[in-house]
Amino acid sequence: MKIAFYTLGCKVNQYETQAIAETFERLGYEIVDFDQEADIYVINTCTVTNVSDRKSRQAIKRAKKTSPNSIVVVMGCYPQVYPQEVQKIEGVDIIVGTRDREKIVEYVTEYLKQKKKILAVNDEYKRDSFEELKISSFNERTRAFIKIEEGCEQFCSYCIIPYARGSVVSRSLSSILDEVERLASNGYKEFVITGINISAYGKDLDYKVTLLDVIEEISKIEKVRRIRLSSLEPIVMKEDFIKRLVRMEKLCHHLHLSLQSGSDKILKLMNRHYTTEEYRQIVEIVKGYWDDVAFTTDIIVGFPGESDEDFERTVEFVKEIGFSRIHVFRFSPKKGTKAYDMPNQVSSAEKEKRSEILKSVARKLSFGFHKKFEGKIVDVLIEENSSFVGYFEGYSGNYIRTLVPKTESIKVGEIYKVKVKEAFEQYVIGDIIF
Repeated sequence: MKIAFYTLGCKVNQYETQAIAETFERLGYEIVDFDQEADIYVINTCTVTNVSDRKSRQAIKRAKKTSPNSIVVVMGCYPQVYPQEVQKIEGVDIIVGTRDREKIVEYVTEYLKQKKKILAVNDEYKRDSFEELKISSFNERTRAFIKIEEGCEQFCSYCIIPYARGSVVSRSLSSILDEVERLASNGYKEFVITGINISAYGKDLDYKVTLLDVIEEISKIEKVRRIRLSSLEPIVMKEDFIKRLVRMEKLCHHLHLSLQSGSDKILKLMNRHYTTEEYRQIVEIVKGYWDDVAFTTDIIVGFPGESDEDFERTVEFVKEIGFSRIHVFRFSPKKGTKAYDMPNQVSSAEKEKRSEILKSVARKLSFGFHKKFEGKIVDVLIEENSSFVGYFEGYSGNYIRTLVPKTESIKVGEIYKVKVKEAFEQYVIGDIIF
C-alpha cells in the first residue's frame, strides 16, 4: 500500500514523522509524496497558532481531494488539544494525539478491518515515560535531529504547547547515544538536539543527568563533527552552565535563545521568568568566550498590553543584542491560554505594522552580522544545490547560510573551510579552501 506524510510545525514533529514513516516502510509500505495518490495519508499537525490549525485542515482537504477513498490519519498537537474539533472535520478516519504514536500501524490495521473511525487521544497531562520513536535516517541528508525530551511546564501565558505535549519526560542517555551512533555511522555529521523544552532535560530522571551531560557524551562519538542546539530558555543559562557549555569544542557557536519581548512589563505578562537585564548578561558572558557567536531568537509583537513604548523598547533591545536572525510572530490569541482574553488587545493593523518594522530591523542586523565575516574563514556543511544556479549551499557553525561555486570535487554532506568574499542580508558567498 502507498502512504504519504505531511508535517507542520517544529523539528520535533519532523523527527516524529520520520520515525513513523520508517515503521511503515519496514512493514513494506511504499512512501510517496503527499501530492501523489496514496492509500493512507498521515498528517502530523501543529497548533501553536490559529494559522497552524487552518493549515492542518487544508492538508486534510488536499489529501481527500487527491485520493477520495484514502484513509486519513491526523496526529499531533492539534487533535491533542482540540480532539472534538478534529473529529468533526470531514474525511478524518484516525485521530491520534501526542502519545501512542507507535500504535498508528495498529490503528491503520484495525481501521482496514472495521472501517470505523478511531479516536485515540490520551488527555492526561502527566506522562509516565518517554515514548521511544527511533530513526536510522533522515529526510535531510546532512543534518540529523535527535529528540531528547518531551513536554513543557513553563506555561507561558500565550502558549498552548504545555497542554498539547504534557509534562516533561526525558529520554535515557543510553538511548540518545545509541541513536547518534547509528546515524553517525550512516554518514550524518551534524546533530541538532531538539525537544519541546530541552533546557528541562533530566529534571524527571531518577539519576542526575542534564542537557550538558548529553552534549558532552555525544561529543565523545568520533564521527560526530558538529552539535547544534534548538531553542534554549534563558532561565537555564546561569554562569556555571555557560562556562561548561562554551568548553565543548564540537558545539556550534549558535544559540537560539528565546526572548519574546524586549519589555520587562510584557515579559511579566507573558509569564517569562527573566528580565531583559538578565538576558543581556547572558549574551555578554557568552560573547566573552565566543567572539563569532550567533544569537537567534523569537519575538512576539502585539501582545495584549504592548504599548508603543513597549514595542520601541523591544526594537532598541534587539539592536543592542545584535541578533543574527529574528523570527517575528504577530500575537495570535489561542483559546485555552491565559492571554486569549487578556485586556488591552492590540489591533490586527497595529500588529502588522509592528511586525514589518521589526522584520526590517532584523534584516539590517542579519546583514551587519554577515558583513563582519567578509575576508574570514568559516566551516560550512554543504547541504544541497542552491537555488542560485552554479552554487552549492550550506550553513556555517554559527548558522550563516553560505554559497560556494559548484565544482565536481565538492561533496554534499562534507564540511569545508570557506573564505567569505561578500555578504548579503540572507546569505554570504565564499570560496572553499582546499
